[in-house]
Amino acid sequence: MFDPFCAFLEATNTADLLRGSLWVYPAINAGHIIGIALLFGGILPVDLRLLGVWSKVPLLPLLQVLMKTAALGVLLALVCGSLLFITRACSYIRSDVFMVKMIVVAAGLLNGLILRIVLSPSKPPQWVIASKVPPAVRLAAGFSLGAWITALVLGRLVGYVH
Repeated sequence: MFDPFCAFLEATNTADLLRGSLWVYPAINAGHIIGIALLFGGILPVDLRLLGVWSKVPLLPLLQVLMKTAALGVLLALVCGSLLFITRACSYIRSDVFMVKMIVVAAGLLNGLILRIVLSPSKPPQWVIASKVPPAVRLAAGFSLGAWITALVLGRLVGYVH
């Protein structure tokens, strides 16, 4: 189903450049890792705070800084990850581990988008200011942690399981 499109991606000049360069592929890979670090580094403290860890730390300042950090991480990880994908698109698309990782990433991103709307730092709900986290938001924070940890583990497995 996806084979012709994957073959097209693998045949692009960009994919050839990435596969053939001693420096470009590692730089893009490093960009992907930095993006993941920014994403997870922004999400982890917010999720833990929503779950009740560091309950004395005000929530709003965390949201104002770390949601931007996570968003930058998502952007960098998606751009660099897409470039890495095109180098072996056909192999990746046939990998069950990769496909499950993409489903988990999509679920994590959707959950994060919903939380972003609910936790809007520019118009925070009263409970954010009062730091009284509703149970549904705690559940979403727990799901977020689980999704992103799962995505990290699956991402590492992709390189070892084809």
